[in-house]
Amino acid sequence: MANLYSLLQAAALAQGEKPSFVTSDATVDGKQLDRDVARFANALRSLGTQPGDRVAVQVEKSLDNVLLYLACLRVGGVYLPLNTAYTPTEVEYFVRDAVPTVFIVAPENDSALRSMAAQAGVNAIATLGVKSDGSLAALAATQSTTCETVERNDGDLAVVCYTSGTTGRSKGAMITHGNLASNARTLVELWGFTSNDVLLHALPLYHIHGLFVALHVALLAGATTLLQSKFDAKIALHSLQTATAMMGVPTFYTRLLAESGLTRDAVRNVRLFVSGSAPLLADTFEAFEQRTGHRILERYGMTETGMIASNPLKNDRRAGTVGLPLPQVDVRITDELGKPVPAGTVGNVEVRGPNVFKGYWNLPEKTRAEFRDGFFITGDMGQFSPDGYLSLVGRAKDLIISGGLNVYPKEIEEAIDALPGVNESAVFAIPHPDFGEAVAAAVTLKPAANITGEAIIATLRVKLAGFKTPKRVYVVDELPRNAMSKVQKAVLRERYKNEFG
Repeated sequence: MANLYSLLQAAALAQGEKPSFVTSDATVDGKQLDRDVARFANALRSLGTQPGDRVAVQVEKSLDNVLLYLACLRVGGVYLPLNTAYTPTEVEYFVRDAVPTVFIVAPENDSALRSMAAQAGVNAIATLGVKSDGSLAALAATQSTTCETVERNDGDLAVVCYTSGTTGRSKGAMITHGNLASNARTLVELWGFTSNDVLLHALPLYHIHGLFVALHVALLAGATTLLQSKFDAKIALHSLQTATAMMGVPTFYTRLLAESGLTRDAVRNVRLFVSGSAPLLADTFEAFEQRTGHRILERYGMTETGMIASNPLKNDRRAGTVGLPLPQVDVRITDELGKPVPAGTVGNVEVRGPNVFKGYWNLPEKTRAEFRDGFFITGDMGQFSPDGYLSLVGRAKDLIISGGLNVYPKEIEEAIDALPGVNESAVFAIPHPDFGEAVAAAVTLKPAANITGEAIIATLRVKLAGFKTPKRVYVVDELPRNAMSKVQKAVLRERYKNEFG
């Protein structure tokens, strides 16, 4: 049986009474986890979920959130995670595009989303809170603790995860059971995870880093997961006394470094720190090693591929690189014509392997355009060292990654350009000590318009998710352009690169 849940279930059940998840108010072993997943799976079935149906989810992180995800896999549904920061307007696009059968929302958002979801054709809407509250939790509590796991093939969809590009609207990446299983197996072995590990999990569950990488690796290894609702540096520092591993975005590490209690003794039981989702600054890498004795393991992945490359567990971890391609994953660097280039030459990063997604939801032409000779064109620019280490030098399509979350510049530009008095805008990234990159915008105004950058930001806050809202808006006389009249965002990035020090 190729259902990913079967793989994770077997590993969890093999641990007997050993804790599988530990939260602030609960400890659950593998057997209890399986029973609880069965309840949620039966609840999803009672709401009409059939194999292949999409189940859209916008809820806060909790153990029940984990159970819901695993239950969706178990019944053969297709999980559709949505960032909790998305506004109702943003959510409406995803719901209308993916047409889920079931939509699970936070209780406090029920009234704002229910009518929209019903109009979009969603058959069932339920709620799920962080304290086992909400209509879905109540329904699950009445269900049987046994449930048959639906058979799936490696090529069957497990998740549709929306990702930002640089043209058009967000696209739903179709990720299969085989994609997820292959990546999880590889990472367990590559990073040396075993049932003796205790993973500190403070990442969100709507993003592949927390949902796939951290969750799957810990479950497949039979490890214990310390599940925390969000990252708090002081709480994390206390938890690291018992943890053996932590996965985080660079922001986690900069915030830990701000804690005076971060010492070698404080992390004496930890064997591995992993960073991803955004570039890790060399200064952060070096400062963390000096304080703790640990060289952070940086890796590289994206929604469409899962993990692509990783610095090694036991050998040289190099600051400024994302390491070596994973086993069974082919990575090549090509020129603008798609021809491979030699080591040391910057080009397009392309990848092929069992981890690469099936394509974009309802976008067959876009899918074909993003592949070349069986390789997925990532949109990142990079180069190989002579001994095979991959370094990323930028993104060909100006995608911004702020705090580990993708931000699509064109979407922000459209929102700014629609404001009264705005003539044109250009959205770009500037370095930020906490988020890695911050969203910024340069704006030109219409004649006689009188609007400030601060006013634009204030207006956008009610229209966009917080991570998309620009941290800085600069009102300028004109935008820099090249001979073809194309806005030169590189000039803007250089001009404002020291805004945050």
